Amino acid sequence: MKEMCSEANPEALFADGLDESIIGIDTKGRVTYSVGKIIQTLINRDGMTEEEAREFFDFNIDGAYVGEYTPIFIYEE
Repeated sequence: MKEMCSEANPEALFADGLDESIIGIDTKGRVTYSVGKIIQTLINRDGMTEEEAREFFDFNIDGAYVGEYTPIFIYEE
């Protein structure tokens, strides 16, 4: 998925270490991520509790703005 996003927009920005959480790219060329998959990655990979993972996501990932192609984070059911 990361390769497809890079081909669609060579300037696309990615969240480090979260490639398995990529779900696509939007019409403006921003990479989209599944919040649920990110939370699971933080729990499984980093040994966080769900509460710790959500707090980490909120403050360190979702809150980061790195320019025009800042990734988009999608809450899925």
